[in-house]
Amino acid sequence: MTLQAVTPPGPDVPALPAPAGRTATPDGDGTRTDTHCPYCALQCGMTLTPAADVAPREFPANRGGLCQKGWTSASLLDSPARLTTPLVRTGGELRPASWDTALDVIAARLTELQAAHGNDAVAVFGGGGLTNEKAYLLGKFARVALGTSQIDYNGRFCMSSAAAAGLRAFGVDRGLPFPMTDLAGADVIVLVGSNPAETMPPFLQHLQGAAAAGGLVVIDPRRTPTAEQANVHLAPAPGTDLALALGVLHATVAEGLLDEAYVAERTAGFDAMWRTVARYWPEHVERITGVSAADQRALSRGLAGARSAYVLTARGAEQHATGVDTVSAWINLALAHGLPGRAGSGYGCLTGQGNGQGGREHGQKADQLPGYRKLDDPAAREHVAGVWGIAPESLPAPGRSAFELLDALGQPEGPKAMLVFGSNVVVSAPRSQRVAERLAALDFLVTADLVLSETAAMADVVLPVTQWAEEDGTMTNLEGRVLLRRKAIDPPDGVRSDLDVLAGLAERFGQPAGRFPVDAEEIFTELRAASAGGVADYSGVTYDRLRAGEALHWPVPAVDHPGTPRLFLEAFAHADGRARFVAVDHTGPAEPPDAEFPLQATTGRLLQHYQSGAQTRAVPELAEAAAEACIEVHPDTAARAGLGVGDVATVESRRGAVTGRVRCVASMRPDVVFVPFHFPGGQRANLITNPALDPTSRMPEFKVCAARLVPADAEPSATQPEAVTQQKPVTQQKPVTQQASVELQKSVTQQESGTQQASGTQQASGTQQKSVEQRETGGAS
Repeated sequence: MTLQAVTPPGPDVPALPAPAGRTATPDGDGTRTDTHCPYCALQCGMTLTPAADVAPREFPANRGGLCQKGWTSASLLDSPARLTTPLVRTGGELRPASWDTALDVIAARLTELQAAHGNDAVAVFGGGGLTNEKAYLLGKFARVALGTSQIDYNGRFCMSSAAAAGLRAFGVDRGLPFPMTDLAGADVIVLVGSNPAETMPPFLQHLQGAAAAGGLVVIDPRRTPTAEQANVHLAPAPGTDLALALGVLHATVAEGLLDEAYVAERTAGFDAMWRTVARYWPEHVERITGVSAADQRALSRGLAGARSAYVLTARGAEQHATGVDTVSAWINLALAHGLPGRAGSGYGCLTGQGNGQGGREHGQKADQLPGYRKLDDPAAREHVAGVWGIAPESLPAPGRSAFELLDALGQPEGPKAMLVFGSNVVVSAPRSQRVAERLAALDFLVTADLVLSETAAMADVVLPVTQWAEEDGTMTNLEGRVLLRRKAIDPPDGVRSDLDVLAGLAERFGQPAGRFPVDAEEIFTELRAASAGGVADYSGVTYDRLRAGEALHWPVPAVDHPGTPRLFLEAFAHADGRARFVAVDHTGPAEPPDAEFPLQATTGRLLQHYQSGAQTRAVPELAEAAAEACIEVHPDTAARAGLGVGDVATVESRRGAVTGRVRCVASMRPDVVFVPFHFPGGQRANLITNPALDPTSRMPEFKVCAARLVPADAEPSATQPEAVTQQKPVTQQKPVTQQASVELQKSVTQQESGTQQASGTQQASGTQQKSVEQRETGGAS
């Protein structure tokens, strides 16, 4: 069995050939730069010429393949939607300004607000796509230059539940504690809430061995393109993955399939865990999940009989108010079968964002210092303060988590200003209408971005920053391998790096010269020292070693250390060397369906888009293939609502409504409706999502909420809701679209010294509307 991406594969790999108009250039003159894709956590290897021609290269993650997003990744480098000059709100409108003016305005306003309301009056919000150097310097800037505790990042919305579950089970969090190439030898792989056929197509190559052996199992409420290619698809009701794991674990013990020697020698906590699991016999779990008792027992037997087996979770299991416990339940199952810490088997999390792993290791989280150190650990504070040349007591305490931070903006006890780097929270945050209202209530908002995203359009200052191909920096992919993403081309005139922005602001806040470097390699050298001795120890990683092509998986505690591609082979990271079973119980979704809202809405990705879509909606090939939001439902569910294929419908929840075109999918559960989350305005899936938080990870419940389906009164719209447009009327009277970004750029003139007119007069990509029938198959994990 050969697994394939949703779209036609390239030769021998489940990835796409070069699209028309963007062909690879032979490396005849040595001008190609080896680098990595800017999108997902695979960090596929590619090359780039000075003319921005992309070609895949042989690299373990992608083996010479790229998906649509990878092939078209250079399109944004010269997009007409690109920002190329700072913008400062004057007279209610965003107008071009010089860099000095923009930075001076930011420093003056933040200083004023902190003087009036204290250091925590200013918040900082980062992103999982920032390089390690940027994430590190952003955390340092917040805590040293600003002295604020109010910093978190959008990775809280992605991998935090798996991270917390991994920490309590194994004592360390690394997405895959083994190289992804190990998966090729597996005869059983269980994917829980993951749809790599659309989210990371080249990854499918690593699943082909299990599929050929008949052992690829996909657990997802939807029959996604990945589920279509699986040997077994189990479709539990949304929010019941935890119960399903308990049922399979019960079958494991009841049928004598428990790896008793492994449990006795390498784990702790089994008895306490079993007291809960004993109540979840498969027939009982069948009534909760809809997955048959026979299928539960078959999965248990398959894991027990496998020579090599892996359990992998992703957002579908994690993005719940019980996400940590859900992941813990699947880890418990893996431990019961003796998988973690055994060569050729294991548990892992499929990290999503490009630097989702490294981004959660070096200090942009609310409770964290570099090296995966805890901010409330006195020893950690002393070590990092020593590297930074400050007193440990000057470091602030842990602050609010991502959604709690966004929800506090503009409140009496909350921040009055915020700086946003690499995130589009107006589209990506749960209960996004509420988030937009909180942003509008701020006294001052700053964004650093590539395009005029929906969040940037609300800002008082917008700073144009470099992209992946225009700067050096390191990324850490989903297997904990540190990668060097190299500069291949120069940025447009008027564009600066995030590192330059932070250094310029730090100088204006009176920080000593040199405390905030702008050279990525110099910053990485400092990061190495700050991480030394930590869980995520990068001290032995150097740019020279990365340039030489060494495969370095952290921890790398010395420059002569080969790295640690496989964790836990000898012991787990707890003091006693044992992994922990964790007793967890099923409680179900925070908001179950009822008579008023009888359906369950779930969200996810489409093949062509990434995250909030701010970047991919500006790429013509991708925007044409998926131009608007769809609403996937079972044909009977649509018919009961008086709807048919292509009709415009609205999905309503207690928090809001999202509009899109109906797409009838016969394999959908009749009680489920699916909405992708890449689109702005009235098509924002997160208008309806539930912000109920996991008590440990503070992950919102993106994956399930009570909903109803009704005919819409109007066509799908990218216009911002009226409640937001009234907050900042001048910039928000127009729809916030990529077209608006282009029009603003076309209106930019050199009003101040140093400003640059945005190039290009063509229409912004992402504005062409195609019907659902013209799009490629969509879905998400």
